[in-house]
Amino acid sequence: MTNTSPKLSERRCVPCEGGTKPLSTDEAQTLLAKLGDHWRLSADGKQITGTFEFKNYFRTLAFVNAVSYIAINEDHHPDISFSYKLCSVLFWTHAINGLSENDFICAAKVDALLNN
Repeated sequence: MTNTSPKLSERRCVPCEGGTKPLSTDEAQTLLAKLGDHWRLSADGKQITGTFEFKNYFRTLAFVNAVSYIAINEDHHPDISFSYKLCSVLFWTHAINGLSENDFICAAKVDALLNN
């Protein structure tokens, strides 16, 4: 039997309101394993952060803009910080004070930027 469910990067975010339970640490670890090595789970299991390094400011800024485009299209917005060659992208679902599948879907879409 083959797995026909779409990859995380092919899925779309769904609205997540309060009342939805955040993912458990085990669930988050399972989804984290589907992402690139630059993603880390926070100690409390409520956030994931990706750290990315680029050759120069131009490439860093282009990446930030592409991540912003993903965030707008998915209506799921990370905290982004960047400097000349580094960018940090932090996902968590504010409405549930923890992680949802949306965070991993968006992280997978960010990973896909690096593979193009």
